[in-house]
Amino acid sequence: SGRRVVYSDFTTIDWIHDLSKERVRVRNLKKLRGLRGRLQQAYDACQAWILVFIIGAVTGILAAYIDVASEWASDIKDGYCTAGFYLNRKFCCQGVDGAEKCDVWRDWNQAFGVTGLVGFWAEYAMYVAFGVTFAVMSAGLVKYYAPYAAGSGIPEVKTILGGFVIRKFLGGWTLIVKCIGLSLSVGSGLSLGKEGPLVHVACCVGNILARLFDKYGKNEGKRREILSASSAAGVSVAFGAPIGGVLFSLEEVSYYFPYKTMWRSFFCAMVAAIALQLMNPFRTGKLVLFAVEYKRAWHGFELPMFVLLGILGGLYGAFFIRMNIKVAEFRRTSWLRRYQVWEVTAVAALTCLIAFGVPFMRVSTVELVANLFRECVETEEDFYGLCRWEPLAGIIKYLLLACAIKIVLTVFTFGIRVPAGIFIPSMAVGATIGRALGIMMQLWQNAYPHSFLFASCKPQEECVTPGTYAMVGAAAALGGVTRMTVSLTVIMFELTGALTYTVLTRCVPYVVLPIMLTIMTSKWTADFLCPESIYDALIHLNGYPYLDPHTSYDKPTSNDALTANDVMTKSGDLEVLWEGMEVGDLELALEIVGERGRGFKGYPVVESREEWRLSGWVGGAEVRYALEQAKAEFSQLAATTPVTFTSETSSPLSAVSMNLSPGEPPYLDLRPWTDQTPITISPLWPLELVLELFKKMGLRYVLVVEGGTVRGVITKKDLLRRGVAGTRYKELGGDWMAG
Repeated sequence: SGRRVVYSDFTTIDWIHDLSKERVRVRNLKKLRGLRGRLQQAYDACQAWILVFIIGAVTGILAAYIDVASEWASDIKDGYCTAGFYLNRKFCCQGVDGAEKCDVWRDWNQAFGVTGLVGFWAEYAMYVAFGVTFAVMSAGLVKYYAPYAAGSGIPEVKTILGGFVIRKFLGGWTLIVKCIGLSLSVGSGLSLGKEGPLVHVACCVGNILARLFDKYGKNEGKRREILSASSAAGVSVAFGAPIGGVLFSLEEVSYYFPYKTMWRSFFCAMVAAIALQLMNPFRTGKLVLFAVEYKRAWHGFELPMFVLLGILGGLYGAFFIRMNIKVAEFRRTSWLRRYQVWEVTAVAALTCLIAFGVPFMRVSTVELVANLFRECVETEEDFYGLCRWEPLAGIIKYLLLACAIKIVLTVFTFGIRVPAGIFIPSMAVGATIGRALGIMMQLWQNAYPHSFLFASCKPQEECVTPGTYAMVGAAAALGGVTRMTVSLTVIMFELTGALTYTVLTRCVPYVVLPIMLTIMTSKWTADFLCPESIYDALIHLNGYPYLDPHTSYDKPTSNDALTANDVMTKSGDLEVLWEGMEVGDLELALEIVGERGRGFKGYPVVESREEWRLSGWVGGAEVRYALEQAKAEFSQLAATTPVTFTSETSSPLSAVSMNLSPGEPPYLDLRPWTDQTPITISPLWPLELVLELFKKMGLRYVLVVEGGTVRGVITKKDLLRRGVAGTRYKELGGDWMAG
């Protein structure tokens, strides 16, 4: 398939070439004989396992650091530890029972020695000051050191795993700024989470460590297998869900996921989870964030409420995606894009000013979700009156108020130029709605205990568990935003400890069916109103050339089915190269394509200028590189020097080679760079088959040939522009919109 230069920024990799390159490497390795050959083959077979082990361990350590640092930043807004300013509340008060007072922790009013109204305003000022400062520091790091560290990174990771090249997005500086900035942005109190960005962090680790082994560092196709395993490790440490991480990688982000990659992803996720547990950042001895055990089963009369939560989660997901994309479009096209740090400052100040005085908003989002999930019988202290029976009805309005504020803040926060995830904010929205609905059901059941609806409830026992509704609501909201199904179901079980051996037989029957039913209802509702997940919507907003392998072909409304002839770039708009052309003509073709800004990155090679019978395909980057090398080697490379692409000898070359000036080559040999067996199709091919060809084989281009004559070329960009992949392609400009 010809040689290739290093892929340039904002181009698509050639999956077929990288696969052929790996096949040649393995074939040469198997030719080695003797003990040395066996040892090299064994080492080669172990490289992948060694690499994913290191990636998992490093990811677990970095996740533990981010957990501890973000918790310290969140706690320092309320006070500090007298035993050590660098200690967060959990480390500072380790060993102190939850009901006891921690003497070594000082709130800011105590630190300033003020009480009453003055003490309140002192705490308020410190809360806002620290929150805004951390957010501005995070935005500054992103703006001046690593712009790619902003956002969750999952849309870009998904695009990269689909074969697109974005240099520096998975680099060292991005990793450093992502870790530090994520700790600051989460600790600032902004309505965002760290779970999605941890996938980006893990992929940065995988991309950097892949350079240790040439088989991955020098092969972009093979490297993406490692990145798939890395993304699984990211979810594993984000939720304490190694199995859910593997399913997330398979369902959501991976484009090419062979069987061996699944096992490596499982191993990488397992190592990451073990490393995180050994670090024990939560000081609970547990892997999961929300250790909760539900002791009461659900009842048949609750199923309609779970379906209602699914519908509400789907409605929220569709609403959030549409509103957030509108805000993102305004942010890109308005004056706001010139004041990114000031925008972060304003959003952080508004968030802190509101959150301090609103119940359920002052604590971190993780702590909020954890308390909403819990049953009252297992809590040592009452969280904002959730377990008080008398004012329980009044708590509902505070939950709904917190939910409404959270939705508005998240719409405007997700997308600002700081590291930010959407998982936990979406779960918080769903958990507040779910807990409120659960309390309503609990009040209804207690008011009418003898109703036929509650006949399955045992007398003198609590029948409804509001914490279950919170967990189901969280799954519904997250499913509506991300459209995850199987992976989300497993993540929710692992997240709440429902897959641990101590509660497996008791908990799983109680939560499996409600969560499965709710997630499917949420997905159906959201798909009906908005067919794209938040990540797919951001991919299309940014104009990334991503062809979703899970998207089916949308048939045209007309009776005539589209064919390859309808979407290809016609031969009249193509620049072709021909056997025996001169160097001057070659340079002219490069200039013409550069001026026109064509989306494809190569040229069909034909037999002659007059007769366009296909001989091969050569990439534009390879032609430029070979031409530069020839000019550096031969000082007198004349414009009349012929070029060969496929032939060993030809009449134009032999005629010229008889009268050569000193230092002049007989011809410019581009045969090593030419793919002499490109993929070709007929102009009559149905567009459904063309799309499947691109999705299944990961093609950069396909030549349309009729009777051996070139009629046109189809690139991935052509399919996206025509909207045959399920959505219209929004071209934002730039020569990186490559096929």
